Amino acid sequence: MLSVNEPTAQRPILAVDVAIIGGGPAGLMVAEVLSAQGFAVHVFDSMPSVGRKFLLAGRGGLNLTHAEPTALFVSRFRERAKAVGVWLQHWGAEQVRAWAQGLGVETFVGTSGRVFPAEMKAAPLLRAWLQRLRHAPTPVQFHMRHRWVDGVFGGSEGLLFESPQGGVRVQARASVMALGGGSWSRLGSDGAWVPRLQAQGVHVAPLLPANCGFDVVGRSGQGWTEFFAHKFAGQPLKTVALQWLDAAGHSHARQGEFVATATGVEGSLIYSAAKDLREVLLRDGAAGFHLDLLPDRSLDFVQAAVAHPKGTRSLSSHLKSRLGLAGIKTALLYELLDTATLNHPALLAQAIKALPVALRQTRPLDEAISSAGGVALEALDPGLMLKACPGVFCAGEMLDWEAPTGGYLLTASLASGAWAAQGVAEWLRKTPAQKEVDEP
Repeated sequence: MLSVNEPTAQRPILAVDVAIIGGGPAGLMVAEVLSAQGFAVHVFDSMPSVGRKFLLAGRGGLNLTHAEPTALFVSRFRERAKAVGVWLQHWGAEQVRAWAQGLGVETFVGTSGRVFPAEMKAAPLLRAWLQRLRHAPTPVQFHMRHRWVDGVFGGSEGLLFESPQGGVRVQARASVMALGGGSWSRLGSDGAWVPRLQAQGVHVAPLLPANCGFDVVGRSGQGWTEFFAHKFAGQPLKTVALQWLDAAGHSHARQGEFVATATGVEGSLIYSAAKDLREVLLRDGAAGFHLDLLPDRSLDFVQAAVAHPKGTRSLSSHLKSRLGLAGIKTALLYELLDTATLNHPALLAQAIKALPVALRQTRPLDEAISSAGGVALEALDPGLMLKACPGVFCAGEMLDWEAPTGGYLLTASLASGAWAAQGVAEWLRKTPAQKEVDEP
């Protein structure tokens, strides 16, 4: 077996048009666009198979994209809306649905506007995609269990991969980094690429959790009590509303649901506020939100119901009878409010409509659905080529942008791949093909 420490001259050499490092949605989209144009494309991935995070995302029903108006869709990317909007104008939500249909997968729009495959599964779509790539007129070649470990960008040594057969050196006319962010490292997105790009003079913003959960600060100054964590972890809080402030002090509100965890909170409603809450936490060391447990009831209604004489009934029975509050919602009041507030009808009513929940920290990056940070867009030219490394392009979640859940992340990852592929094609057309390299 060859070792990555063996002299360069002793390693096998593979000369290709395009080397794509990373077999997620962005990398596969680059491969599709370029192979269709006749380029010899090779995909290298450290895992035994491609698209592992894509398959995990599809376990609960793959959310492909969103059917909302384009301007609103683009605005979801916030400070990166202008840059991401360029990619989406070229390959957006409509193209995602047409692409899926071309693979034999019909889609439908859910009541929330989210777009799903008719079968609600990712595996059939991925299988059809790989079948098309492998049997294209210029077939895409896949190299599994090939981990990128070194390589001088643009240098004669090319890229070095560690594989079960030993060290493999690849000389490519162009290479595409589509290595993902830093979440779910067991699926391949481990962020190990960060120091390697930084060593090449590429500015990389720190990888941070996005669409993540948070640990709470309970009444005691710690997290949930042992009782609450044991009895209610995993239970949803349905039909509630969140109100929070972003780092600029602007107020936001959204209705939905989320889940209590053993240490805090997570779920779709929390993810919608995660970026703002994370930024406040990083700046101030603390953050929080207010929770409306009865968003369909006015404060006046709640005040009147709470103030109604309860007789011999317990407070829990009173709240259930007058307001329908029960289970985890009532438990949360007992968890976060002191006895004086619970026994004061006006203060209790205000808490039901705006219960303060303090946060201590985000959950670890590896648990997050996605990550923020990555290769600064300012480090790339308009075609997503690294300014510091001619012939090296980047795509997907490893770029410094983030998106909420709802199909935005997948759509923009695919779009960045399609856009980077056009940049690669232009580069290859103006760059002479390298001479054949004889293997030793």
